[in-house]
Amino acid sequence: MQELSGRTAVVTGAGSGIGRALALALAGEGVAVAVADIIPANAQQVTDEITAAGGKAIAVECDVCCRDSVATMKSRVLRELGAVSLLFANAGATSFEYLPDMDQSDVDWMIQVNLMGVTHCLEAFYPDMARAGDGHVMATASAAGLLPGWVPYHAPYAAAKMGIIGMMLNLRIEAAEAGVGCTVLCPGGVESGMKDNNARYRPDRFGGPQEGGVKIPEGFFQQADLHFRPASEVASLCLEAVRHNRPMVLTDSSLRQTYLDSYHQTVMSAFDELEAFDGQPG
Repeated sequence: MQELSGRTAVVTGAGSGIGRALALALAGEGVAVAVADIIPANAQQVTDEITAAGGKAIAVECDVCCRDSVATMKSRVLRELGAVSLLFANAGATSFEYLPDMDQSDVDWMIQVNLMGVTHCLEAFYPDMARAGDGHVMATASAAGLLPGWVPYHAPYAAAKMGIIGMMLNLRIEAAEAGVGCTVLCPGGVESGMKDNNARYRPDRFGGPQEGGVKIPEGFFQQADLHFRPASEVASLCLEAVRHNRPMVLTDSSLRQTYLDSYHQTVMSAFDELEAFDGQPG
């Protein structure tokens, strides 16, 4: 998909961070953008930025955890902007918690907003693209899903993000047959404000908004040597991935060795152990 201008995009979680950067970048390419966010004021602020610069956008309140909310968003976007050929299922939430200290609402929130939020958006928009034989879908996972044994106190989040990676790489097989592009974004550190604002957007049914930032293990970022990339640069990487239908977008090249030393090594060691077992006499 080399030409983006004239298309319509839906971006969830677009009121801040990566989603905001994506919405602004898309509008700059001549794309009409549905700026979707659970906080209406945030969506409206980004929409105002776009329209003030001469772009076309509408602000849409959407809770991606709820199928009905996503369906309502779709109806409005189709009515006001037309057929959608670009989907960025980006809304997400994070937490760092010792698993025994998490209650059911904590776990449900991580799974619902991250994994099921992406699923609900794909259910709403992908079938139309497949029937049209045109479009591109991108979902935001995380380096924590690609490196599930790397970040401590992150189990439900890592599970949800790893699920997104699996879903998108598998969907890519059938999407190619339908003429639709498919990409998964696995960001590392990004200057997004998510760790400070994340819990304020928590719906009541998942425990409600909470003040204060995400509780990050002391010294984690220093120990992990995590590099934080501006959200605008992440958006540029994403649009290049759409143009070239790349399967995955990463944002931190320093994590290459971490991947080789962690998840890759875990899988390869398991193969070695299996081969050693199979080589034993019965």
